[in-house]
Order: sequence, then structure tokens, then C-alpha cells
Amino acid sequence: MSSWKRSGKSARKSASLAGQFLAFQIVVVAVVLLAVGAVSVAQSTNEFRDVRGQRMIAVAENMASTPIVRERYADPFAGQVLAPEVDRAVALSGAGLAEILDPQGVIRVSSQPARVGQPFGLGDSQAVDGRAWSGDLDVDRTHSLVGQVPILGINGDVLAIASVSEGYPSIWQLLSGAGERLLFYLGLGAALGLLASWLLSRRIKRHTRGLEIAEIASLADHREALLHSIREGVVAVNNEEEITVLNDSAQELLGLTDAAVGRRIDTVGMDPSVMEFLRTGEDDRDVVIATRTRVLALNRRAATSDGQLIGTVTTMRDSTELASMQGQLSSHKSVTDTLRAQTHEFANQLHTISGLVQLGEFDAVRDLVGTLTRRRAEISDAVTQHISDPAVAALLIAKTTLAAESGVALVIDPDSHLSALEPALATDVITLLGNLIDNAVDVSEGTERARITVTIDDGESLTITVADSGPGVPEHLRESIFARGVTSKPEVPGGRGIGLALVRLVTAQHGGRVDIHDAATGGAEFVVRLPEHA
Repeated sequence: MSSWKRSGKSARKSASLAGQFLAFQIVVVAVVLLAVGAVSVAQSTNEFRDVRGQRMIAVAENMASTPIVRERYADPFAGQVLAPEVDRAVALSGAGLAEILDPQGVIRVSSQPARVGQPFGLGDSQAVDGRAWSGDLDVDRTHSLVGQVPILGINGDVLAIASVSEGYPSIWQLLSGAGERLLFYLGLGAALGLLASWLLSRRIKRHTRGLEIAEIASLADHREALLHSIREGVVAVNNEEEITVLNDSAQELLGLTDAAVGRRIDTVGMDPSVMEFLRTGEDDRDVVIATRTRVLALNRRAATSDGQLIGTVTTMRDSTELASMQGQLSSHKSVTDTLRAQTHEFANQLHTISGLVQLGEFDAVRDLVGTLTRRRAEISDAVTQHISDPAVAALLIAKTTLAAESGVALVIDPDSHLSALEPALATDVITLLGNLIDNAVDVSEGTERARITVTIDDGESLTITVADSGPGVPEHLRESIFARGVTSKPEVPGGRGIGLALVRLVTAQHGGRVDIHDAATGGAEFVVRLPEHA
């Protein structure tokens, strides 16, 4: 922070942002005024060339057609004899110079007698070819507009050339010639431009809180560094549903790139459940959403500026490991609940046996113990003759007893077969089976002929099928049911709703898939396939 303060102090030594903007605007106004002046000068120059050029030719023609000029142009004393004529031509035209040249361009008569006998540069003049001409020439080192008319003989020969010229006016004269109104408007435009620039610079300074360029840049750099270094994902969406902020963690969690910034959320390939939460999620409420590869805890808040809603900011945390641990704990809790139920059942049975013993009904005790032993053996045999993995078998035995407590019959399909699994895979299979069976018990409890059928096949791939007798899953909900958000607040018991999300997550981690079909018993049938087992 101290380095930021130092950079801020050094920035104040230079011109302020408002001052720099004012200077820039002044330069812009000056450039505009120069451009307007240049256009005005160009227009005035063209107008001068067109109007005065014709005037120069007219005066030269008038001078060339004067009888005395035609008679005395070659006289040795033509300079004195024709001086009144050239002076009259200057007076009539307002030109700067009127002269008579011989065909070789030597000046014979001039309104400036000192020029007599000097050569006149004809340049591109067409007067030597017998045609009237007007154009630009350097006369006495002055850029001038010249009009020339030939004096022709009877046979059409060029005997002399009448030339009238006028120097181009200066830029100031051209601007003045454009009229006082133009100068007034230019001055008014300059004043208004400077005033507007000053007001705008004050407004910029007010809206930037008096911060200068280096300070704003430093704040932006710090913001970017902090935003992209935090572990939580941050996604900001404006009112047009365009992503305005997407930090590194959010990119990793959502599988997006920087290219998503500036695009609508429905065009970047975002998980539909997350996209729906960004659009319509409840503010200030933690929600857990399961994508195909992660479990995310999201929190959405509205963003305002000056009391106006400008969008939303959503933070997200990766809860995948926590959700997996929660699933495993749920499985262990289920086994614990089953053991507790069995303990309660065994206690009741022991009380019964104790009473029979006290009554001396030893035959009844023998029959009761035999019945209980056979029933327990039947449950264990029904599982262990198809399931060789001890952990999975133990789970199924426990779930059978727990389902029976809820009035639901859990049956292992006779075609099931499962060999012993590696411990890591066995743990995941327990998570899958436990959550699927718990879900099936919840929806089947209280239904007519409540029944759950479990089928496990480890042939080409490990396939787990759990069919229930519940109401089934409608076609349009078979995707969203895996991503249904649940609150992470503690008042919701057991975190219900995360089980199916865990099923899809664990399956995806093994490169498998989960499908939902209509079961033959009328409920839903969940089919999990794990190809990595093959």
C-alpha cells in the first residue's frame, strides 16, 4: 500500500487528469479552427482565381483592343506613349501591374517604368499561341494571378501580348475577405469550445473522485490482482445477462475462458443449472448446485450503483470433496442407523426369549431362535451369494433391514453378480448404492406393494440398477433432478437433495453415466454404468 501512495504522490506532481483533458480539448478546438480557416482560405483563393482571373482577361482584352496600343506597341517610345493606357488599365481593374510584352516576353510598356526592357517569365501562358489565358505566375518574385491576351496581326501572327497581373492576397486578407461574420463565428466557436472543455474537465474530475491517471491505473491493477488471486470464483453479470467479470477460479470451476467475458451467459457453454441460478437465483442465500463434474456452493447478490440495479455478483466455492465426504458419511450413518434398528430389534427379541425362559417355555424359545436364525441367514444368503465384495454386501444387508423398518421390501435381483472390488472403487460403489437406495426408499415408502429391486452386474462394465415403486421421474425433470440446488443452511436436516447429485458426480469421475428410465414396477429405474471397471 505504501508503494501505491508513493505512486499517487508522484502522479499529483504532473498535470491532473482534468487539466490534461482540458489541454487536449483546447488542442482539438484549435485544430478544428485551423481546419475551418484552411477551408475558408482555400474557398476564398478559388473564388479570387475565378473572379479576378476573368477580370484580368477582360482588362487585358480592353487594353489590347485600344487602337493606339495596336498602332504604337512597337514604337521606340512606346513606354512613354502608351503609359496612359496601361495606367488606365490598372485603374480600371484594380490590378497591381499592367504591361505590354513582345512575343519573346520582353517588357515594352509597364505601369512600373523601371520594369521596361526586363524579361517576363511566360511560364505556361498560351498567349504566345494566340489565345487568351489566365493563371498563376511569379511576377517580380510575387505569386500573382495573371491575365494575358495576344495582339494579333492581319495574318494571325502574335505581334505583342497585353498582360495584367495582381498579387494573391495574404491569408489574413483572405479571411477578412470572407467577412466579419466568419471571424465572429470562429471566435464564438473557440470560446464555446473552451468553455465546454473546461466544464467537461470539471465533471470528469468530480466523477473520478479527484483521482489522477496513475492512481486510477494503480487501483485497477490492484483490483485485478485481488480479484484473480482469491480462491472463490466470482462472476458478475449485467442487466443484459452479459458476463462482465470472470476471475481465474470461476473460469476453472465453470470450465470457461477469458473469451466468455462480454458474452451472454447462454452463449458460453455454461452448465444449465448454474446459468439458471445466475438468472433467477434468490439473493443472499447459499445454494448448492451439482454440475456434471463438480458440486458448487453459490451465493448471488444484486449490484447497484447510485441506487440503480446494474447486475448481479455471484461467488462460488468448490464443495466437491465436501459433498463426497458428506455422501460417505451418509452411507456410514445409514449403516449406523441400521445397526441401531437391529439393536432395538435384538433387544426386543432378547426380552421375549427371557420371558419365555422365565415361563419355562423352552420349546418356544428353541422355535423362536431357529426362526430368527433362519430369517437372518436368508437375508445374508440372498446378498452374499450374488455379492462377493464384503463392504458392498454389508451395505445391502443393512439397507435391507432399514428399508424393512420403513415398510419397503428391498430385493436383490437373482441375476446380480459382483466380484471383490479394490477398496477405492468399493467406497464409490457404496456411495452410489447408498444414495440410490435411500432415494428409492423415500419415494417408495407408503406406496402400494412398496418394493425396491437392486441389480448389480460386473460383466463388461460395472452396472448398478435401482428400480423403485414410487411415482417415477417425469421426462422433463430427468436432467435437472441431478442438479437440483439445496440450501447449505444447517436447519435443513441431513442436506437432503445432494444424494442424486453425488451419484452423477461420482459416476462422472469414473467416466461413466447415469440414466433414468420408467421401471416395470411403475416407478423410476436408475442405471449407473462405470466403464473404468472393465
